Amino acid sequence: MCAHSSGMIGFPLRLLAREIYDRVVAIKGVDRVALITGEERIEPPQARWYCCTVESMPIQKDFAFVAVDEAQLGADPERGHIFTDRILNARGREETMILGSESLRPLIRMLLPEAEIISRPRFSTLSYAGAKKLSRLPKRSAIVAFSIEQVYAVAETLRRMRGGAAVVMGALSPRTRNAQVAMFQSGEVDYLVATDAIGMGLNLDVSHVAFASLSKFDGARRRRLTVAEMAQIAGRAGRHQRDGSFGTLAGEGSEFSPEEVLAVENHKFPRLDWLYWREAAPRLDSVAALIADLESKPDRPGLKPAPKAIDLAVLKRLVEIPEVIMLIRHPLDVGRLWEVASLPDFRQMGEEHHSRFVASLWQHLGQGERVIPQSLYANELARLDNIQGDVDTLSARIAAVRTWTYIAHRVDWLANPAAMAERARALEAKLSDALHDALRQRFVDKRTAMLLRKAGGDTALFPVEIDEASRVLVDGEDIGTLHGFSFRVDPGAKAGDRKLLLAAAERHLAGILRQKARDVAMAEDSDFALAGDSDGKPAILWKGELLGFLTKGRSLMQPNFTPVKAVAGLEGDALREITVRAEQWIETQLAKAMGGIVGLQELAQQVDIDGNVRALAVQLADAGGIAGRHYLAEAIAALPKEARGAARKGGIVFGALDIYHHAALKPAAAKWRAALFAARDGRSMPPLPPESAVHLKEWKFAHPGEARNAGYRRVGNEYVRIDLAERVIKKAHEARGQSNNFSMDMAFATSLGLSDAGLKALMRDAGFRHLEAPAEKAGAPEEAGAVVAETVVSEPEKQEAAIPDQAGGEASALENDPVVEMLSTAPVPSINLTHWRWVGLPKPRPQEQRSHRTRPVRPKSKDTAKAKGMPDRAPAKPREAAPPSALALQLAALKGLKL
Repeated sequence: MCAHSSGMIGFPLRLLAREIYDRVVAIKGVDRVALITGEERIEPPQARWYCCTVESMPIQKDFAFVAVDEAQLGADPERGHIFTDRILNARGREETMILGSESLRPLIRMLLPEAEIISRPRFSTLSYAGAKKLSRLPKRSAIVAFSIEQVYAVAETLRRMRGGAAVVMGALSPRTRNAQVAMFQSGEVDYLVATDAIGMGLNLDVSHVAFASLSKFDGARRRRLTVAEMAQIAGRAGRHQRDGSFGTLAGEGSEFSPEEVLAVENHKFPRLDWLYWREAAPRLDSVAALIADLESKPDRPGLKPAPKAIDLAVLKRLVEIPEVIMLIRHPLDVGRLWEVASLPDFRQMGEEHHSRFVASLWQHLGQGERVIPQSLYANELARLDNIQGDVDTLSARIAAVRTWTYIAHRVDWLANPAAMAERARALEAKLSDALHDALRQRFVDKRTAMLLRKAGGDTALFPVEIDEASRVLVDGEDIGTLHGFSFRVDPGAKAGDRKLLLAAAERHLAGILRQKARDVAMAEDSDFALAGDSDGKPAILWKGELLGFLTKGRSLMQPNFTPVKAVAGLEGDALREITVRAEQWIETQLAKAMGGIVGLQELAQQVDIDGNVRALAVQLADAGGIAGRHYLAEAIAALPKEARGAARKGGIVFGALDIYHHAALKPAAAKWRAALFAARDGRSMPPLPPESAVHLKEWKFAHPGEARNAGYRRVGNEYVRIDLAERVIKKAHEARGQSNNFSMDMAFATSLGLSDAGLKALMRDAGFRHLEAPAEKAGAPEEAGAVVAETVVSEPEKQEAAIPDQAGGEASALENDPVVEMLSTAPVPSINLTHWRWVGLPKPRPQEQRSHRTRPVRPKSKDTAKAKGMPDRAPAKPREAAPPSALALQLAALKGLKL
């Protein structure tokens, strides 16, 4: 065409017309080339070369060259009559070219005997490759389906398996189609999913064509593809001198027969017996004459009457509507009605709905100014101006816009067609871009495509980054987040992509994780921390990232470090470096925070110390450095008076209610003690009160052991710090002196925040009873003797059991306590004397009495038993004593006893 002074080519598809138009523009210039399709019209005044769809060819113009592409479509039931008309009537002044398959040869020879027929052999080989699974298709493959649902299903599968595919359908706008093809041509995706539209001359870089099906619905029925249609589509594989292949998708139930394979490979197709024909210039005298001509039969051999097309079906429905017929008064009205009835059904609504739409337009085009009101046109475009929605919704809007674009290209249907056409074209471009984005979002996973494309390469060459939000970027693509040593897949990834992303992370993060392990090994102690995880388990953190947990070890002070799954999965030296560094830090922190227990353990190892002191140290260390006095009652009772000085020197404080090491009440010790007991017992770490809290009213501990580990004693429904509770009791003993009834100022207790009920509970636990009024100073000896008898045997022993330790260990601990200093320097409130009576502490029961409680058994006479018919019982065998525990053996060894 470009070799002639002017020319025109009619193409079967507007997509192909647009493709060739762009190529001719590159040769001749944009002001010399025209594009005319049903929905697009670019016609510069100086245009000499025209690219058109067959339906839109301006055959009344004079051109030096005229060509009709894919002329074998004259056998198509829907559009065949238009191709046949162009074959018979479209002529160039110098040259006319009919392009088509070899099957058209006999009909051309019959209808145009003077035509010269030239065959051009295919330069490349097309071979059958058989059926292949979708996962086994080679790159640069096109999969052809014959329904929108099938196109979407295949594209979705390719997205999961191969990172995505471009989608090409005849319903796409040229802009969307070009954008999709560009993705495929540029290599952004390696697969193309299309309808049979690609069979009509679209030139793509395709090496293999796979048929998802070998049958399609042709508008009337579902039928198998003809061999010519198979060859037309399969011929897209390989072009010019590059060989191609074709086949089917395995498992879809469609297979080529041997005869079909042979015909496609050798380009041997059945000859066409006829072409469809319809009168191209019907009479417009009346509607009846118009319909009669459109249904008339051809009088030439090789032609066959065209089946009823959509335009004729719409025309027949329109003439049945009285409102339509009443507007027809002149042959010009008949011609006008035929133009309106020929409006393509872009929205695929069917005869009935499309007829109603056309009838609504006829009400404007058939009377008055005989144009569609601009307000109506603008409102319809405004209604469609919405880029929200999925692929199907956007496709439906574009189809509707195509209808209004077609209307705008009819020069006498609108008052200002050029402006309306521009608005419609802009809206179609806008929706097309949105549709392309929707297709890309739905059917292309750039991340997966990139990972699959590079999976076989050298992983050391992949740029891997961790941004400030801990996102892992491989070659700029976000594949997930790295929390500590644990990789978490992007939550937006589909379930089918998770396995691929995890594999990618394993490849690309290996070097980063090894470096991270080295960073842990070289980290300062300040980079580590102890905290409870989301489940409360005692966890070791590095810079806020979870490394592992404390778990039960050989003893309370020798817990194990168990790395989390992500750390345990590291290989070689990386795991060893992290484990060694974490264990070193734990050992260092235990020596600092749990110095009280360490001191007790050292005291228990001193051979020059009394064995009873060493036994007490062992029991107190096993209890975490704090224990109730009743728990250690036997050890205290066995402790000689002269040995208590060594115990106090070792840091042990003898309180009225609790025995503890003076360093065990520090906040760090409380935190580690909670973690150690949680690790040993396999439970969660309890939350700890604020470090500055001396009195807790709202706080709830799960059990008294948790309160004691935290350094608090329960008094009624409240909690008070153990050392300060002992200080209150100490002040009470100082006020009592040698009397049983006494009065004292409770200003210090009040400053702690203790309520009256809490104070009474604490004093009651310490052996005091509240008096409402001052008691007489002289007490009856008998009464005093009775109280003493309830407590202890001798007065000196009673005093020691009741009065808190006044050794320097506790004093030094309290002196350094900022809370105590604050309470000591606080303003002294007015004196509030309360009155108490000392009754003494109850004498602890021996261990065997606490462990084995027996109920008194009422003796029964032998006669009573026999009267009830009960048989004589043999005397019960004595129960064997349980073997002594490890702790009992250790204590006995320290005391020099033999069990």
